[in-house]
Amino acid sequence: MDGGANLDAQIEVLLNVEKQMRLNGDVAGTRKAVTEILQLCFEARAWKALNDQIVLLSKRRGQLKQAVTAMVQQAMQYIDETPDLETRIELIKTLNSVSAGKIYVEIERARLIKRLAKIKEEQGLIAEAADLMQEIAVETFGAMAKTEKIAFILEQVRLCLDRQDYVRAQILSRKISPRVFDADTKEKKKPKEGENIVEEAPADIPSLLELKRIYYELMIRFYSHSNDYLEICRCYKAIYETLYVKEDPARWIPVLRKICWYLVLSPHDPMQSSLLNSTLEDKNLSEIPHFRLLLKQLITMEVIQWSLLWNTFKDEFENEKNMLGGAIGAKAAEDLRERVIEHNILVVSKYYSRITLNRLADLLCLSIQEAEKHLSDMVVSKALVAKIDRPMGIICFQSAKDSNDILNSWAMNLEKLLDLVEKSCHQIHKEMMVHKAALKV
Repeated sequence: MDGGANLDAQIEVLLNVEKQMRLNGDVAGTRKAVTEILQLCFEARAWKALNDQIVLLSKRRGQLKQAVTAMVQQAMQYIDETPDLETRIELIKTLNSVSAGKIYVEIERARLIKRLAKIKEEQGLIAEAADLMQEIAVETFGAMAKTEKIAFILEQVRLCLDRQDYVRAQILSRKISPRVFDADTKEKKKPKEGENIVEEAPADIPSLLELKRIYYELMIRFYSHSNDYLEICRCYKAIYETLYVKEDPARWIPVLRKICWYLVLSPHDPMQSSLLNSTLEDKNLSEIPHFRLLLKQLITMEVIQWSLLWNTFKDEFENEKNMLGGAIGAKAAEDLRERVIEHNILVVSKYYSRITLNRLADLLCLSIQEAEKHLSDMVVSKALVAKIDRPMGIICFQSAKDSNDILNSWAMNLEKLLDLVEKSCHQIHKEMMVHKAALKV
């Protein structure tokens, strides 16, 4: 009891000192008085009194910004010293309410919210943690270090993915430009006068290289939800090209395997074709020749026998770990078969202008109904041009030309013909001149 009364008396004395300093506009004195009040409460382990004093001091008339900043920073050091979780949450909430709406302590508030969200997550309240983190827009904080901003946004994205809020996760992920991970080589400029001084990132914030890996791993989780294989492949490609992965075969071999699998699973388009060719040119692919063979089969204009391919690569496919958020599943196996069928149809369309549906089904090792369905899907997705004459059972791979195209082709043919006639006349004239000259001699 005496200790409590003594503490109250000491606080009362310091409150009077703080009032005098504040009214005189003495920044250093006011800052010293408020931090001493908090230190007294902390040393006495009077946590309720500490919370009360933080609120009281922040609400005093004409309270100086510097004093509030010093108070919040001082009290943040006490969070780890709290005796139990309840006291810790109470102190964080008090500091959060004091710093709310104050730009000069926005970085401290962001760090407080992050700590509170971590506690909520540990309690299993993922939705609450995600909602807390979404309150803060760190991309607008001029004084926050770049790595700390990225780490904060990545934490927001992770929590959204954990609660399966994929739309918000995508919105938040777009706040980070992938180019930012390659811009760390430049020398830090000295701040000019009048510019905001950027704070140093706390020690627990990962390096830019580590943040890059976390970012792409989160993006892989996001794209895995919608089975966007090409984007997943591009994420793995970005991880593969980082220096610390390229230097260690134990790291790059599993990543390169995943790049190959996702390339094979991706639908045929110019981006997929470009990535496929660049991967085939990679010298490291010689370390995993089985996968070079797989990619070669896709790029060669020959019909692939599905049963033969599956028997060759089935074990590799099933042994692959950490694909689509776990071991590779039945959906991916179905998609692989789909890609092989698409490849085969494209090959057939290159070699034939017209083919019967029966013959196409034989080449694809499918029933007539399945062959027709796959062909129709590719025509709808504009992967190729084809028309099916169902009564006759004939497929035509040539696109129908309109009148303008026909006229243009005729004009070109006439132009070529006239050009040939002109060249022939020139050659005949030349021969005649040579013979005349020979006769004269």
